[in-house]
Parts: sequence; structure tokens; C-alpha cells
Amino acid sequence: MRILLALIIACVSLPALAQQRNAYEIDLSGIDAAMVLAGAEDVMLRASDRDMDGVYQAVLHAAGTDGEAQLLCALFEPSADRSLTGLQRVANGLGPDSRARFADAAVAVALAGMQNPPQPYDPEYAAQVLRRAGVTAMLVHDGFTAGMAATGDDPGSREARCRSFRQLVGVMQDFELAERAAATRYLLLEGMTRYGTEL
Repeated sequence: MRILLALIIACVSLPALAQQRNAYEIDLSGIDAAMVLAGAEDVMLRASDRDMDGVYQAVLHAAGTDGEAQLLCALFEPSADRSLTGLQRVANGLGPDSRARFADAAVAVALAGMQNPPQPYDPEYAAQVLRRAGVTAMLVHDGFTAGMAATGDDPGSREARCRSFRQLVGVMQDFELAERAAATRYLLLEGMTRYGTEL
């Protein structure tokens, strides 16, 4: 959730992202996080399943690279800096291709959020998709559950959490597009509720 929460800021900051699509760095310094979060839920509920899947695909791509996955996973650490400055630091540590994927996904979600009517959304169904993904990852990957439960700030806990995160993201690529979209929308909305104050 904390990784995906970073995208909320981007998703409703369309002008800044459009200008930065091909830029070397992402700059969130001029964004009012409170104002952005106030309208973000409506944007998330209006984006299409395909737009939501674009967000998932950007995370999947970044999680597939060791260095970039470590950057994303650093946001899971208990002492992580999840302020706008911290999120910006992580975003700019990603490779140009990953930054472009995240920017493209965010722009698509923002445009859809301004143009589309509210989309069908069932949070209970989305939560079921996530539970099924967790069960699948548990059956396929040894140590998945232990990694998801790891709370320490030591290297072993960090590595276990990151490995489980990558495994969970990985198994979802075999799910239907609508399922991935529902799970992604759920995580973004939950992230706003649980972690928005850290911005």
C-alpha cells in the first residue's frame, strides 16, 4: 500500500506529470498533498480497469529489477521516510523506463478520473482477489507468509518483506485484468486512508 500511495500524488497532479513525462527527475515539491488527497478518491473510482492495470504493470516492471525492487521495498521499512521528499527520492532512484511507466500510468488515471463516470467497484470482491493472490503466493513460494509478517528493521526482515512483496506482485500477473484492477484500486484507496497522513 505504501508503495502505491506514492502514485496517488501523481495521479491527480496531471500538469506536473505531463511536463515531466520525459524529464530526468520527478519534482513533487510544488504539490499540496492534502489538496491532492482530497480529490484522489474520486479519481480512483472513475479510472477504468485498464487504467488501473497500467498502475499494476508499472509496479510489476519495477519489482522485476533487483535494484528498483529494493528502492520500492525500502518504503516498507518501519523507519522509512514516506513524506513527499522521501517518495520523490525513491521515484528519482528508479530507472528512466520505470519512471516513464509510472508517469504514463498516472496520467492515464488522472485523465480517466476527469472524464469517466464512476466505475463499478466492490471492495469486498477486491479484498477477496488480494486474499487469493496471497494464498497463491503462499502455495507457490516457500517463506512467503513469514516475509509478509516480518516487522523488523534488520537486513533479514527487510529482505524477507521485499521478497514476499515481489512474489505477491508476480503471481497477480496471471490473474484476469479486472481482478488486477480491482486489487490495485483497493490498495490505492486503502493506502490513502491508512498512510495519507505520512505525506
